[in-house]
Amino acid sequence: MTQAMDDRLIKLDRMRYIKNTASSRLCYLAILLNVLYFVSIYKSDVGTWYYQILVGGSIVYNLLFMLMAFLASEGVKNYQAGFSWLLYGLGALQIVRIFLIPMQAHSAVTTVNGAETIVMGNAQFIRVIIYLVGSAVCLIAAAFINQQKSRALSSHLASLEKGKEAA
Repeated sequence: MTQAMDDRLIKLDRMRYIKNTASSRLCYLAILLNVLYFVSIYKSDVGTWYYQILVGGSIVYNLLFMLMAFLASEGVKNYQAGFSWLLYGLGALQIVRIFLIPMQAHSAVTTVNGAETIVMGNAQFIRVIIYLVGSAVCLIAAAFINQQKSRALSSHLASLEKGKEAA
């Protein structure tokens, strides 16, 4: 065997004993970006525009998102491929969220103390879009990395089992 092939086998064999920290850390980063989005949106106090059912649903979703993303981060640590699909779904939902509160708030105007006020200015709009897109990218990257690594590990484990049976 060549040195490169030996190194690849060693790397694969090490996966049995070490955690998938790359995917897990990307999940944590996605949660952090979601928290920054959450804080940016809910610290805004522009009249009563944010007092609507959509914002209430968004608060509940944020809590569920953070719980599911943390659960997935623990699952991907152990190379469980099924959590990749959860991460893909959460990433897609982060993109969908752009078209809910941020888009509506950016185009909305409300009256505060008799003056017309923009609900979400350009700077805040760009910032929350960056948070949501960044979170989605982290989740999708974590899912992709986990899929690749879990596939490689299960293939390696299968080859080890075949080796045991042959011996």
